[in-house]
Amino acid sequence: MHPNPAFRKEETARNIRFARERAFGTLAVNGEDGPLTSHIPFLLDETGAEAELHLVRSNPIARLGAPAKAVISVMGPDSYISPDWYGVPDQVPTWNYVSVRLRGVLHPMPHGNLHQMLDRLSAHFETLLLPKTPWTSEKMSDGVMEKMMRAILPFRFEVTGIEGTWKLNQNKPDDVRHAAADHVAAYGQGMELAMLAGLMHGADPKET
Repeated sequence: MHPNPAFRKEETARNIRFARERAFGTLAVNGEDGPLTSHIPFLLDETGAEAELHLVRSNPIARLGAPAKAVISVMGPDSYISPDWYGVPDQVPTWNYVSVRLRGVLHPMPHGNLHQMLDRLSAHFETLLLPKTPWTSEKMSDGVMEKMMRAILPFRFEVTGIEGTWKLNQNKPDDVRHAAADHVAAYGQGMELAMLAGLMHGADPKET
């Protein structure tokens, strides 16, 4: 996470909302031979106190078996920023981005919790596809869901800390930041450039 306080002033509630809406990140845990990582969908509760997730049985993280300290890193929009875009002299290149990090403890859960967890997770994403009729596990043929669930394991992520970096050129004058934002929208190199440009202009994530 970027150490500059200018980029870390967002309220915890905004970081929680961002992570809840993204609901996808990189889980990292220390293993015997070094860091272990896995890209995962997850369901964070409204308070930011815990998240639900699942891992395939063959995943090295799943095989740890016991509670383990872990981090979930959630990335948002990003782009390279050219010094020329500011319209003022003596600037240097940088990268703007949004990232929220959840620190906590990963707990294995009883396998009996898995089906309801998967239903909650799929419901979260299916409601984002409205007006499509949401998919539910009830559409599966008898026995198929149960057979497929044998390959995965449920986990609870107990959140002990939330850190957010919203690096949007807040350390620049408004006109300089807005000029860079316009260039991000037109020429940016990264992901979700329109969202990043909107955030640099001061928009709420829901408005971009």
